[in-house]
Amino acid sequence: MAKPVTLPSRPPRPALTQVLLGMSASLLLGACAPQLPFIPSGGPSPTAASAAPAKQAQEQLRLLVSSQERLYRVAGPLLINNVELCREHARNLLGFSAKNRYSYGDSLAQPARELYGLGETLQVVSMLQDSRAAQAGLRVGDQILAVQGQPFPQGPDAERQAASMLATLVPEHAALSMRVQRANGLHTITVPMTRACGFALQIGNIDTVNAWHDGHRVMLSQGMLGYARSDAELAYVLAKEMAHNILRHAARMNQAEANADIIDNLGHLQPDTLAVLGDTVKPVPQEFDAAADTLSMYMLARAGYPIDGVYRFWQRLAAQHPASNQGSYTAQHPATEHRLAVMEKVLIDVQARQAQKQPLLP
Repeated sequence: MAKPVTLPSRPPRPALTQVLLGMSASLLLGACAPQLPFIPSGGPSPTAASAAPAKQAQEQLRLLVSSQERLYRVAGPLLINNVELCREHARNLLGFSAKNRYSYGDSLAQPARELYGLGETLQVVSMLQDSRAAQAGLRVGDQILAVQGQPFPQGPDAERQAASMLATLVPEHAALSMRVQRANGLHTITVPMTRACGFALQIGNIDTVNAWHDGHRVMLSQGMLGYARSDAELAYVLAKEMAHNILRHAARMNQAEANADIIDNLGHLQPDTLAVLGDTVKPVPQEFDAAADTLSMYMLARAGYPIDGVYRFWQRLAAQHPASNQGSYTAQHPATEHRLAVMEKVLIDVQARQAQKQPLLP
């Protein structure tokens, strides 16, 4: 068996880093951006050499932003419509995300300005679907100038400062007054809180098809994000990892700290180390997986996602990325046959409840 990877010590977690602001300190959507490749001497001309990294940086940012937007869009109905099932994790959220040109790291600051017009001011870039912020009239593109009459932070450290500011305001108010700048002038909008499951959402910068949970966060690899062919398939993975968090499986397996280390450091690991990450993570017992699959299918139905494709998705994933592939999702969740048998039964139960208009509670 391969020797386990020794992960670097986890640094103290700031209230919000690599975040989409406005959500609360408990709901993050971050990603670790890869460094631009080095262009060796003797290659392209200086002009071409300088243009190539700039174009790569733009493409890198486009991928990152589109990945985050998709994750955010798909997660929204799951987070908002399952408060009854995630009571210990339910939080008041503002329901939008905001970024400025510094939010994606130094290497992507210029593309952030060029592609998305991001400057010093934190600007709304995404809205949680069905959030009360969207219903109140907040829009993508709004630049946040003040909250509750207090100037909103700007500049390189704006996200961290804004996180500290919101951490004191959100628990004390049912709604926040926001002063925003739009193309047509200044507007004051009262943004009510959105009650939702407060799980952090992150993207790991690796091609391995996998996902992780640590009791509070869910991380999907770029490989898993690309593997999910539709939003419904992406929802299957998100709901499954959220269900593990609700059921406290990482803690019950004494695995929460190891999973947290992986989530914290995954963006810093080289791809060739991922083959041995399987030694760092314990396989999930089949009874835990079955319980999470059961809960996740109810969560999906409550969020309006079709569940008739759940069985086929996990069957396909197990066949194409089997447990023999160290570091794969199936290696961490090897009880495929047992899981599929449970899914067949749960599908019948959920559809029967839907047909009879009964509450969708497991």
